[in-house]
Amino acid sequence: MSKEFPEEIKRFIESVEWIFAKTYANTWPHHYIVKDRVDKEFFLRTVIHIRENGYEGIFYRVKITYFEQDGLVYWTMVPPVGNPKWYPAEEETIVNRCPKENTYEYRLKKGTIPKE
Repeated sequence: MSKEFPEEIKRFIESVEWIFAKTYANTWPHHYIVKDRVDKEFFLRTVIHIRENGYEGIFYRVKITYFEQDGLVYWTMVPPVGNPKWYPAEEETIVNRCPKENTYEYRLKKGTIPKE
């Protein structure tokens, strides 16, 4: 079980305006926040928390670190440590989230994955 978001990060993620990813509305509906539009300190703390307390999952053939809390799954675009495309938390620009029911792994089990 992953460690829950600390209260101050919970307040941050509840207070920011999450943007609906229109491009993926029909395939992978989710929301995101952009570092340049929110408090950068709390954005970084959120990214670090996801990386340090999340679990490794997949999206098609890509490994991603996910973090689940209160029925929502959060992730960033960085691959896990050891991947040549890995980069430091300070360089992250986007945090995504969606209901658990919209994740790749959940939909894979239910047979509702859209074609690539």
